[in-house]
Amino acid sequence: MKRTLRSFSLIINYKTFIITALSVVSTYVCYHNGLIAKFPDMLVGVAIVFPVVFSIGSAYNRRETALQRLADFKGHAIAIYYATRDWPTDKANDIPERTRQLIKQMMLLIKDSLKSEHNAEFAQNEAKMYDIFSQLSKVVIEMRNYGVQATEVSRASQYISKMIIAFDNMKVIHNYRTPITLRTYSKVFIYIFPIIYGPYFASTFKDYSAHLEYVMPVLYSFILVSLDNIQDHLENPFDEVGEDDISIDVEGTMRVLK
Repeated sequence: MKRTLRSFSLIINYKTFIITALSVVSTYVCYHNGLIAKFPDMLVGVAIVFPVVFSIGSAYNRRETALQRLADFKGHAIAIYYATRDWPTDKANDIPERTRQLIKQMMLLIKDSLKSEHNAEFAQNEAKMYDIFSQLSKVVIEMRNYGVQATEVSRASQYISKMIIAFDNMKVIHNYRTPITLRTYSKVFIYIFPIIYGPYFASTFKDYSAHLEYVMPVLYSFILVSLDNIQDHLENPFDEVGEDDISIDVEGTMRVLK
């Protein structure tokens, strides 16, 4: 029940009530001033609903891709840790623990970086991330000093390469989202549509019983703004605001690295 209420509060917010109030006022003014028009209903679907649904679908697909890239990153990180722990014949070394700490730092950096916007702080975290990749690469090379063959070290280095690719994929998903022009177009029409359609809503007053005249402007406002809010929450799958966002469980990953 609590989760349902939280989800509802995310898609129904202050913007919903502002647009709803403006649409009701617009309808009231149009009706009492005789401004009545029969606008086509099809315009709503073509001009607003279709672009918004397309944006939601695009954002959801990016979220699914981000999940796959995160799984790739974690999987190869765990593989590297197991390699540093199990492959050396000489176990008298601290390479596994150092590898574990480096992986933890990377997971924390990914979580902090991808939650933030693309700004100077993000660039700093990105630089730190590549520095840790460099440290991890040096740790893997050290495995040769403890009985690991060159071919196996090469294989572990490939794991690092795949981690870098996975990180870059997540970075691209974070930085490049739904086309800005499409988002701007959708928002403008979502926010002005219930208001400029006041004459249309006013023309339908005689079709409804008393006290139900304002049902249509209220429903249109709630539906359109809610769709826009859903798209906003899916836009950045890493910010951990929406119910469908990706949660990077650092502690869960660390529990696997024993």
